[in-house]
Amino acid sequence: MVRRTVLTLLLLSAVSLPAAGTLPASAGAQAPRSNLPIPAGWPHHLALGAADSPGDAQALRGRAGVDMRYQYLAGGVNTGHGWATWNPDGSFVTMYVRESFAAHTIPVFTYYQLLQSAPSVGASEQARDLSNLRDPATMRAYWADYELLLRRVNAAAGARLVVIHVEPDLWGYLQQAHASRLGRSFAQRLIALRDRLAPHVLLAWHLSVWGTGEDPTYSKPSLAHMDHLAAVSAAFYLSLHAHFDLVFNDVTDRDAGFYQHVEGNPHTWWGPADFVRHDRYIAGFTRRTGTAVVLWQLPVGDTHENDTWNHFRDNRLQWWLGAGSAAHLRATRDAGVIGLLFGAGAAGNTTPQSDGGFFYRLARRYEAHPLGVP
Repeated sequence: MVRRTVLTLLLLSAVSLPAAGTLPASAGAQAPRSNLPIPAGWPHHLALGAADSPGDAQALRGRAGVDMRYQYLAGGVNTGHGWATWNPDGSFVTMYVRESFAAHTIPVFTYYQLLQSAPSVGASEQARDLSNLRDPATMRAYWADYELLLRRVNAAAGARLVVIHVEPDLWGYLQQAHASRLGRSFAQRLIALRDRLAPHVLLAWHLSVWGTGEDPTYSKPSLAHMDHLAAVSAAFYLSLHAHFDLVFNDVTDRDAGFYQHVEGNPHTWWGPADFVRHDRYIAGFTRRTGTAVVLWQLPVGDTHENDTWNHFRDNRLQWWLGAGSAAHLRATRDAGVIGLLFGAGAAGNTTPQSDGGFFYRLARRYEAHPLGVP
């Protein structure tokens, strides 16, 4: 559902790019982040989870002993078809929370409401998001919708762990627009309402590297430059003067094969050096902010797929959970990552239900020997 900002592909012709594997795999290695605070109630290992629809919690837990499951809450706050209307008076959330706990999984909600709300004026997603943030009537409806979510979660969960991941992409747009003041007031109210209405909920901010104006998937910068980008991202986060419990980050929103064969963009594949760059970026961000990161909506595609609908290829799943992945997973954990959530970002991409059970097999193997967090 969420689309990252598409930075101009002129980068590809204007810059002489190094090959994807030109950095040694150890170049981004970091010392273990033993001083990074881990939220109370978090699993004592790097958590694993997947996108999961209502009614599927027990089946998911039976297929793979994942720690978490996530669900979008979307549709807009004043459109008549937002999440609060899916079941009477927002009870969709109540049922999802209770079902998750019954299956011994942590429920995660991606709250993606602003862009789809009315009037959403503008030619770009950035303009539409910011226009809604500045519209008093839209924001009155938004805060009422958000309060309903918090009340529903608090009533269903009590002191048990629930995560609310707030508005992916919005924060990147705010950063690109240099709208720190607008972002600050929004962030601080999100946290103040959580503190009052659902104090045990973990609130997650969304980190988008393209908020810096550069996408390393295309520009292939040096590790020193990745640390610079991390410093820029951390400075924006700190400028909000709002302490979120977690930070979510997405590395892409489609399988690489989907981008290549459906959208005509063959440049989103990652090689070893891209993973090293990403670890360096996350490590630089967590070092400066002291906030742990969850990688979210990771592609489920694998290299055994055939690049047809629901069967597109990617290699991120195998990098972190496949054969020979232990060192990769440790490097990402040591950068400050405490969870991996896999799921398709759009229709047609590979899912755990369409890949012939490959994701579930890797998940079961990981959960038999999970990687601890400090």
